Amino acid sequence: MEAIAFPQCLNSVLQTPPTPNKLKHCINNFSPTLLPHDLNELKSLHSVKEMHAQIVKMSEKWVSSEKTQTLISNYLEFGDFQSAATVFFLGFQKNYLYLDSFLEELKGFGGDPLEILEVFSELHKKGVEFNSSNITLVMKICASLMELWFGLEVHALLIKRGLDFDVYIKCALMNFYGMCSDIKSANQVFYETPNHESLLWKEAILMNLKSEKWVQVLQLFSLMQYSFVKTNIFTIHNVLQTCAKLGALDEGKQIHGYVIRNALESNVLICNSLINMYMKNNGPVLARTVFDLMENRNLSSWNSIISGYTILGYLHEALNLFQDMQIYNVKPHIVTWNCLLSGHLLSELYLEVLSILRKMQYAGYKPNSVSIISVLHAICKLGFLKFGKEIHCYVLRNGFESNLHVVTSLLDMYVKNNDLIQAKTVFDNMKNRNIFAWNTLISGYVSVGRFEEVRSFLDLMGMGGIKPDLITYNIMVSGYSSLGCIKEALDILIKMKTSGLAPNVVSWTALISGCSQNGYHEDAFRYSIEMQTEGIKPNSSTLASLLRSCAGLSLLQKGKEIHCHSIRNGLVEDVFMTTALIDMYSKSGSYKNAYDVFQNAKKKTLASWNSMIGGLAMYSFAKEAISLFHKMPDENIQPDSITFTAVLSSCKNSGLIDQGWKYFDLMKREYNIIPKIEHYTCMVDLLGRAGYIDEAWDIIQTMPMQPDVTIWGSFLGSCRVHENLNLGKIAARKLFELEPQNPANYISLMNLYAVLNKWEDVDRIRTLMRARGLKNGHIWSWIQIKQTVHVFSARGKPHQDEGEIHFELYQLISEMKNLGYVPAIDCVYHNIEAMEKEKILLGHSEKLAITYGLIKTKGSAAPIRVIKNTRICSDCHTVAKYISLLRNRVILLKDGLRFHHFSNGKCSCNDFW
Repeated sequence: MEAIAFPQCLNSVLQTPPTPNKLKHCINNFSPTLLPHDLNELKSLHSVKEMHAQIVKMSEKWVSSEKTQTLISNYLEFGDFQSAATVFFLGFQKNYLYLDSFLEELKGFGGDPLEILEVFSELHKKGVEFNSSNITLVMKICASLMELWFGLEVHALLIKRGLDFDVYIKCALMNFYGMCSDIKSANQVFYETPNHESLLWKEAILMNLKSEKWVQVLQLFSLMQYSFVKTNIFTIHNVLQTCAKLGALDEGKQIHGYVIRNALESNVLICNSLINMYMKNNGPVLARTVFDLMENRNLSSWNSIISGYTILGYLHEALNLFQDMQIYNVKPHIVTWNCLLSGHLLSELYLEVLSILRKMQYAGYKPNSVSIISVLHAICKLGFLKFGKEIHCYVLRNGFESNLHVVTSLLDMYVKNNDLIQAKTVFDNMKNRNIFAWNTLISGYVSVGRFEEVRSFLDLMGMGGIKPDLITYNIMVSGYSSLGCIKEALDILIKMKTSGLAPNVVSWTALISGCSQNGYHEDAFRYSIEMQTEGIKPNSSTLASLLRSCAGLSLLQKGKEIHCHSIRNGLVEDVFMTTALIDMYSKSGSYKNAYDVFQNAKKKTLASWNSMIGGLAMYSFAKEAISLFHKMPDENIQPDSITFTAVLSSCKNSGLIDQGWKYFDLMKREYNIIPKIEHYTCMVDLLGRAGYIDEAWDIIQTMPMQPDVTIWGSFLGSCRVHENLNLGKIAARKLFELEPQNPANYISLMNLYAVLNKWEDVDRIRTLMRARGLKNGHIWSWIQIKQTVHVFSARGKPHQDEGEIHFELYQLISEMKNLGYVPAIDCVYHNIEAMEKEKILLGHSEKLAITYGLIKTKGSAAPIRVIKNTRICSDCHTVAKYISLLRNRVILLKDGLRFHHFSNGKCSCNDFW
């Protein structure tokens, strides 16, 4: 091999080594007085070289490892790094034993490890023949410095000198290729070696483990056993690590059997690896068995079992073991405490995280950066800004402000707690800002719609040499789309593509989610098709967003298709999918399917319980909803304010006044949940519709917050039903102030006047609407037959089968009248004759949709599902009951946010709506 040309680096003594006769003469005439008493007393580089020359002239007995190390240190101290490297190569017989300490000392004095390779090249040029240990050392340095070409030349030298069969060199070569090239080249070195010694197997397994080639590690270990090569504990440890990473429980059990057969179960390292392997494979019972059978446990053993329990959510067992450490006189380490913190954080027990922190401090342990990060994440979820500021002070007092992970977590805490001023202060004080810090800050400003500042941040990023990454753009897409700015979100997607980044599933899901959240349901489906056209498969979050759109449009058939897709792709067990499916089925008229999804869910979260209780409330199944509420404690699920909104809604929809008061008081008394505006809305609606207008008015007058449009709208509706003009006028006046451009408020007041035959006031309100440019809202109903949606409305083009529909409807009305049906003409709020009012009633969109469903599904037992955008009138409600009886069909009619379930002449709402 031709040596690489490097600058001269050898000192004059080594350039002209003494002849044997001259060396003998020097030794015979050597006087100790010529040497300083102590090498450490050398005062200059010149004196070090003089000493070096005298040592070279002496016999080998003078060249000890201690003197060699001292000589190297002196060269390093005076900055002669190349001479130090030369002594290192030629002075130690086993220099590979001192490599790490030498490199550390070299760097400590400002030296460059590359100079070691320069010295090797110069010595090689001068004819120095290195042994296998020296060349092994050089290969290790090449690997650590990622010097691929130098290492290839050294490999060529090995082949020329026939040293490439040395097992230590082979191991060094595998390490070199694994670090500087690829694992394929490293494995090639292994497989081309004729005799595989134990050390070579160990290196092959280690290199594949480092390269995360888990299957290859197991295959190598299996071949090793077939070759009858005895393994050591470190190789077994590495293979068990692989089983943990790969989720290979069966292979892990086999290795456990190997451990027992070879009487290695007393080795602490192997037992700890077995515990970790079983825990990572969701086998806490087997892990605990290994732990209990250990004769000698170290701190790592306790940490492994406690960490495993916390990660799997077995917190009670973890805490019991933590207490047992005191019994066995094992003092917990900061790592042990951090395991408890992270485990409770993973289990979403955020208050417990703070409690453990306190206990940790009382026990005399000082939280480190890992502890602080876990606590800050818990504070983010709890919204405890004040406590977050205390942690910030702790960070400053203890010098953690230079820790990038801690400061980024602090920044995230302030952002999640909507304190952008403090977040910006933390950011400005950061010495090193990486892309994660920028993205965290940008996410905070995006969440509140401050896009002007965000654009300036992007400019500053560019000035600092940091390019926006995929996460940056995804944050902006999510921010724009969640605020309903779909066009701007699309612009970001285009900008992302022009910058060379391809939108991923997160990008598209953010856009689709924004559409579904803001009512752009058709756009959500359109973008999902575009996403798949670009070859990106939807994930569980994408499907959950599409299910939200299905729920918004009550598209049951489309929702079922998405459900089937999630089953085929193994996404149905996702907790977000479960909640979305329950919500979709509930809002699409299939509460039975919703309940089946809920019952079959392996993991029921609070959100899924709330969704199911709310779904039952939509159908006025109050008893079932309340029963489900009382089952929550058995599943260790704590109800929240949303749960009580669902329970109170079920009471409201079924007219259960006593139960409504009971749960309204219960949320404050037993669960310490302060009622919000939505809880007061439920109570006002419940009391008002039941005829307790004065009680509802008292709640409005005494509630601790200002009534909103929902409360006043509900109260006005109750006043209309019970013909209370005085309070109704007050409610209408408040609505006109809050929503002057909402025509529904004017219509409600007009209907109240119409019920009381105050036609002049009706005309007055109608004139007021015209003056303000307001028109009656578009009222429609629709039904899906197979894959086609049929819309019925007083406006627009009549349905193509209108004649057949009216013929069937007249026949139905005739049959109903024979059973005692009387048209409720008071539902028509017009000053016209009774016969005209009957004709108007026959044209109500829900009647037409139900009738069309009967025509098109004759002979079918499937329910008829009709969706209406406004509240059903009492006449249509009565007609639906009669039809369900006459045709023996179940009719599900959605008006607004609730369903009427008609069967055998009865409705689930018990005529309370």
